[in-house]
Amino acid sequence: MGRAFLYVILGGGVAAGYAAHEFVKRGVSHGELCIISEEPVAPYERPALSKGYLLPEDPARLPAFHCCVGSNEERLTPKWYKEHGIELVLGTRVKSADVRRKTLLTATGETITYKILIVATGARALKLEEFGVSGSDAESVCYLRDLADANRLVNVMQSNSGGNAVVIGGGYIGMECAASLVIGKINVTMVFPEAHCMARLFTPKIARFYEEFYQSKGVKFVKGTVLTSFDFDSNQKMTAVNLRDGTKLPADMVIVGIGIRPNTSLFEGQLTLEKGGIKVNGRMQSSNNSVYAVGDVATFPVKIFGETRRLEHVDSARKSARHAVAAIMEPEKTTDFDYLPFFYSRVFTLSWQFYGDSTGDVVHFGDFLGNNFGAYWVNKGHVVGSFLEGGTKEEYEAIAKITRLKPAIEDLSALETQGLGFALTLSDKQELSEAVVVSSGSDSTLVKEKPLHAWHATAGVILAASIAAFAYWYGRRRRRW
Repeated sequence: MGRAFLYVILGGGVAAGYAAHEFVKRGVSHGELCIISEEPVAPYERPALSKGYLLPEDPARLPAFHCCVGSNEERLTPKWYKEHGIELVLGTRVKSADVRRKTLLTATGETITYKILIVATGARALKLEEFGVSGSDAESVCYLRDLADANRLVNVMQSNSGGNAVVIGGGYIGMECAASLVIGKINVTMVFPEAHCMARLFTPKIARFYEEFYQSKGVKFVKGTVLTSFDFDSNQKMTAVNLRDGTKLPADMVIVGIGIRPNTSLFEGQLTLEKGGIKVNGRMQSSNNSVYAVGDVATFPVKIFGETRRLEHVDSARKSARHAVAAIMEPEKTTDFDYLPFFYSRVFTLSWQFYGDSTGDVVHFGDFLGNNFGAYWVNKGHVVGSFLEGGTKEEYEAIAKITRLKPAIEDLSALETQGLGFALTLSDKQELSEAVVVSSGSDSTLVKEKPLHAWHATAGVILAASIAAFAYWYGRRRRRW
């Protein structure tokens, strides 16, 4: 017993939904495309699970956050897939894959064949047992990766309103779940081994702002240690957690967010793997030319940095999925994927965006006592990363644009003085070949080297750029005074 399709998407997360949408936009015929997912629902926007889904009032629920509402496009409900002739094979686990024979074998024994396969299997949450800690099966220990996890977490939260929660991990899941727990009137303590939250991205100064904000909401932090065991009463109800440094914390529930591992096991020994994921080229094509990989499971060339990376964020999943479909459907018109790494988060009244790479020297700017500040990362004399909290749409677009431009920086103190004004001034100059910040006495001046047009080097343009940057910075400062 089996079925055959021209295209098969394996996995039912964000990438699958966006890939399906792109297939339809590019004219896939009815009956050509199939999506196989272990989850019982059509693809949805996973970020909702750690944000709106956990709220005690007016929580987000399906079908409200099916793909592709996360990018302000149409909502792909099960009806949409049916209307476009896309087969949804839901609640189905694939137990083996044979890329040479182009076949997938499901747990029920059905064989599904394909001409082109897109692997969008995502990643699974790391379990405590993988770090030598038992107890993940306890009723009040929660993870958050899919809809079933979210439903379980909501039930545990409702059962422990006014109680004590311990969040293990200081990354995305930990920070966003902690915010939802506080809103749900649960006492929260965060535990992680690093010196500060979001250690892979935040500088100590940026992290301090968010930690102090969370503390103002009642969240406690225990850093530099890890969970070692749980305490339960005679009824097997959790009462406390024990940490390696000897601390015992009262706990009615625990949320674990300690990282993920890409789901590559079906393809080990069949496809080339690198950096934990399936290695693909700039067209998202694996070592087997009939198999593509997208989202968390893909290790792809990041052109702007000249190296391959595996990125764990929804924006990468959305855009890599669309690019893979473009490469499949219109190969002659599709160039290599040129992605600018992008990360964001929204918690409480805060909202930040980051673009690029967090390597090199850091230049902070803005008002860290308010909620409008940021940072540039400068590596080998060029801006390679930018971060902004509390920005406008225009400001976020500006830092993204200059991160892609990678302007040269000669004087870090001048860059700090100009702050966000530097990005706003340069972002409209797409023809800029190289920008250098220099210091001239007490004034900061923008000087452009190797301009594409001679008139760009005129004194008037240089002076205008300098005045605009300073005026913007000075105006922002005066409004805060």
